[in-house]
Amino acid sequence: MIVGVDTGGTFTDLVLFDGAEVRIHKVPSTPDDPSRAVLGGLVAVLGESGLRAARVIHGSTVATNALLERKGAAVALLTTAGFEDVIEIGRQARPAIYDLAVTRPPPLVPRGRRFGVGERLDERGRVVRPLDAGVIEEVVAAVAESGADAVAICLLHSYANPEHERALAAALREVGARTPTGPAPAPETERPGREEAPDPAPFVTASHEVLPEFREYERTSTTVVNAFVGPVMARYLDELGRRLDPGRIRIMASNGGVVSLEAASRLAVQTVLSGPAGGAVGGFEVGRLAGFERVIT
Repeated sequence: MIVGVDTGGTFTDLVLFDGAEVRIHKVPSTPDDPSRAVLGGLVAVLGESGLRAARVIHGSTVATNALLERKGAAVALLTTAGFEDVIEIGRQARPAIYDLAVTRPPPLVPRGRRFGVGERLDERGRVVRPLDAGVIEEVVAAVAESGADAVAICLLHSYANPEHERALAAALREVGARTPTGPAPAPETERPGREEAPDPAPFVTASHEVLPEFREYERTSTTVVNAFVGPVMARYLDELGRRLDPGRIRIMASNGGVVSLEAASRLAVQTVLSGPAGGAVGGFEVGRLAGFERVIT
């Protein structure tokens, strides 16, 4: 039994195929927590007892909306010293290149949370300036002080040698940040006798894990987007994984394929076009079944 689920801004649609017939079900979406609509719809078509038995293919707009609405994590960017502004400089390809009064959207990482790291590799991955333990300690402390709950690491030429990125990522994952994951909580009065919960480790993503290719802006921007939407997507998928069988869920990726829950949580940037990709792939398949190999959807 296979169930296809697509979440939209207004409705969440489900299509169930049991090997003999197709059933369609539609429920209102729950933008505050999309998993409520998904799980409610699955219970309606499968029953509570069937939740962990069906294979689920899920097209999601959670990462898409988090990026478009800028409701992702507070990201810190670690990059080779001198390259902190690559994410803001970008490329020469711009929609209004001759407009002297153009208003550009602010970068996903403000200047105050971009940290230069004292290290350097050459284009072949050979060490020009080693990454010392003292530098790692300073960077980890700076991230904790910044209030970031996600970290993007993008060092120069790490596609050729990821060892410096791995060292930073391991240090950050080990000690954790000093702020809770998610949006900053509203101030509240002290509660006598209430013990403070330990702070969770930040969501850490390194460019060699996301896009191990040359071109600094593209690699940096992709890594930053992954850090921005990663915690949002991970919380959402964790909720689905608790109610469903994680091994039987696949998330639609931007390339039209599917990935596991673990991969979608770790590399959430791959799901930014999840919903649109599902429509394009489905439209092509319908056209193919009707005898058309060249289809515009």
